[in-house]
Amino acid sequence: MTDRVERPLSPHLQVHRLQITSALSILHRMTGLALSAGALVLAYWLIALAGGPVAYDQAATILNAGWLKLCYAAWSFCFFFHLANGIRHLVWDLGLGFEPGQIRASGWTVLVVATVATTAFSLAAIF
Repeated sequence: MTDRVERPLSPHLQVHRLQITSALSILHRMTGLALSAGALVLAYWLIALAGGPVAYDQAATILNAGWLKLCYAAWSFCFFFHLANGIRHLVWDLGLGFEPGQIRASGWTVLVVATVATTAFSLAAIF
């Protein structure tokens, strides 16, 4: 009897190279989760706003922490990425942009648009 070769029965993640389409699909899901978490922060702020001046001042003190400003910038990237990638999917729903070159180009365009929009939004918020 010969020795059996131990190999996976089906293609495994180690066999495939990560492509931009799969990376953006994963990132789209992750940004959706991050936006949900950010919505909880927004809900906290709105509840504090409705709670009166004392509650609002406490929330403003908590939410103006320096490290949270980096989180807000990351959250804005999630927003702009999710928005741009959603528009990309709407274009696909029209049956457009399915050529391999167009898919890669639109993926890179989504990343560039999200980065530029985040940078512009963050700079506008600072100044």
